[in-house]
Amino acid sequence: MDAPLVNRVANSALVTIDLENLYPEGEIVPFDLKNYLFMELILKEKDFREALKSHDWAQYTGKNLAVFCSADAIIPMWAYMLVASYAAPCARDVAQTTPEQFIETAFTKKLAALDLSEYEGKRLVIKGCSDKPVPPSAYLEITRRLQPFALSIMFGEPCSTVPVYKKTTDKSV
Repeated sequence: MDAPLVNRVANSALVTIDLENLYPEGEIVPFDLKNYLFMELILKEKDFREALKSHDWAQYTGKNLAVFCSADAIIPMWAYMLVASYAAPCARDVAQTTPEQFIETAFTKKLAALDLSEYEGKRLVIKGCSDKPVPPSAYLEITRRLQPFALSIMFGEPCSTVPVYKKTTDKSV
């Protein structure tokens, strides 16, 4: 008689971490300071303040704002601060970055805020497949941050993993 099939993956002590769960919620909207420059070169404080004051900030409600300048111009630091002061009450998040880099910045923020102590002494699998694009920097950062806690770290799916890190007990290494 055949022995019953046993799902060893389901019965294992592996803990799967899905980085896709950290993907930023909401639409990412660009805010290009180039549109506020005089001759695409100079930021005039008075004109900039007036333009920001009359701008419709409510359009960013629930959205992520990526603030950047696509022109080759020197933007004073206070300009970014001024945009943040108007956008923050409406937007879900505001970052000084391009829309493409916003995702990486959001992952970095969320990974920094995680309490990883719950993974102390655990065998971890960092899920490899996702429907949303997880940046390589997120995989690097989660590995770096988990090393002090994890017994082992693997990449992939529980049924097919690539070993990445294993805690050694040899103190001479």
